[in-house]
Amino acid sequence: MVVDVDDYGADPTGRTDSTPAVTAALRHAKSIDRPVRIAFSRGTYQLYPEGAETRELYVSNTVGADQRYRDKKIGLLVEDMHDVTVDGGGAKLVYHGLQTAFASIRSTDVTFQNFSFDYAAPEVIDATVADTGVTDGHAYRVLSIPAGSPYQVNGTHITWLGEKSPATGQPYWSGVDGLQYTQIHDPKAERTWRGDNPLFNDVASVTDLGGRRIRIDYTTAARPADAGLVYQMRLIERTEPGAFIWQSKNVTMRSMNAHYLQSFGVVGQFSENISIDKVNFAPDPESGRSTASFADFVQMSGVKGKVSITRSLFDGPHDDPINIHGTYLEVVGKPGPNTLTVAYKHPQTAGFPQFAPGDEVEFATKRTMTPLADPHAKVTAVDGPSGTDHEKPLTTMTVTFDRPVPAGVEAGDTVVENITATPSVVISGNVFRNVPTRGVLVTTRKPVLITGNRFDGMSMASIYVSADAYQWYESGPVADLTIRGNSFTRPSGPVIFVEPTNQVVDPANPVHHNISVEHNSFDIGDVTVVDAKSVGGFSFTGNTVRRLDGADQPPYTTPLFVFHGSSDIRIAHNRYDEGLNSRPQVDD
Repeated sequence: MVVDVDDYGADPTGRTDSTPAVTAALRHAKSIDRPVRIAFSRGTYQLYPEGAETRELYVSNTVGADQRYRDKKIGLLVEDMHDVTVDGGGAKLVYHGLQTAFASIRSTDVTFQNFSFDYAAPEVIDATVADTGVTDGHAYRVLSIPAGSPYQVNGTHITWLGEKSPATGQPYWSGVDGLQYTQIHDPKAERTWRGDNPLFNDVASVTDLGGRRIRIDYTTAARPADAGLVYQMRLIERTEPGAFIWQSKNVTMRSMNAHYLQSFGVVGQFSENISIDKVNFAPDPESGRSTASFADFVQMSGVKGKVSITRSLFDGPHDDPINIHGTYLEVVGKPGPNTLTVAYKHPQTAGFPQFAPGDEVEFATKRTMTPLADPHAKVTAVDGPSGTDHEKPLTTMTVTFDRPVPAGVEAGDTVVENITATPSVVISGNVFRNVPTRGVLVTTRKPVLITGNRFDGMSMASIYVSADAYQWYESGPVADLTIRGNSFTRPSGPVIFVEPTNQVVDPANPVHHNISVEHNSFDIGDVTVVDAKSVGGFSFTGNTVRRLDGADQPPYTTPLFVFHGSSDIRIAHNRYDEGLNSRPQVDD
């Protein structure tokens, strides 16, 4: 069955708001009791939040339990549906304001495919330093601002306005000067990094030159040395996900251009089997922007089954391109012999259920990050937040198990992980570039294969394995990780970084196990290739490590390999350029 959004009044010419028509088409598709395809024409569709579906939702790694942001606007909502395809047919969707582009909620066998999407006014301001100089002893910069970033000059300040709602006449969002966070992009070097923002220091005057060019004059005399750089500025509240997959099974994103993700990235949350294939997470070349996401591109939280991310481009995020993890909840009380009260501890994550009857959990100590002697139990009942309302406390829940709580579980010292909601992972054939942070973060005990990817110019570790019960509370241990056949060019060190947050490190009881790095190429400066803490079983074999600056340069002093509290380390059959410090540094 085909449901054509144009039949409901959607406008592929892009002249009018298509939200009411798209919403009506999706509601009709929901009433059809057989496979359905929601079809767009090859055109441009404008989508405003005022007519979008609204749901109270709580989303991992966003604004937690903050009630100001509990209601989310969703442009394309697939909810309680089965066997459905949203087929863009080559269309471009232009979103306005603050809204989630699309979502799959409590649905199965869902595919989003064949469309591009962007936001008319991103929450990130990409200000390019078009010119610098000194006039009458005062330095100045001229900033070039891309279309879609409205602003007003007010004396010595700039107010960024987002865009105005056609319903209220008020901007969807606003901020002043450098906003709250900045990263810096060098388009010539193709690098992006986090840094301080000097644009609004020592300002004498601000002048709107027209044509989206702004001149800032300073009280200082030294000519700025940052011509050509782009200052990517934003606020910090992740008010909603860019896209959302929740309590769904077999969800696919395929053949898409995700030119920008507003407020956050694609969040998969307590779902099963998620596939992302041939998706370009990158700014539209015609937009003049270098940012494609307000934060991460892809965040998988408590997903089970398989996560597959293949043949995609990750270019221009404001945080990690891929982060796959569970969530540790901390024990805060023991109301009964078989019952615990547990709590979300990071303020960005709260409000949704973390366990369901039948799930298996593991108890671990915060200090060692290792399981207790009798670590596993099954959940029989949960009393806590639903994820869709605020009737119950949003940061705590009471969980009942099929057996007595094991000895050693203590409030404040023990964390609980849902080990049923952990996926196997394949990350293959992707390209990562212009990344200010890490390339891939992964913490799951199921098999992980990272293969055939190209990591270029990461500003932090290219692959990062943590397990954290002190800051982000992102679980859990890695037990079978293979990093094979990737290329790492111009990396920051350490390139592969394994750093659980255990305060007590015992090589006989490591947090992570069985990590294999094989047949990769590393083209490096004077950086560490592997820095691994608390790993039992680490092999580095058949790899090629080359110097970026050629063999005629002085020897590099930084060790290629650093191990802390790890055992069963094997480094063999690798090829190294001369002058590299390939002798491992091993600490107890």
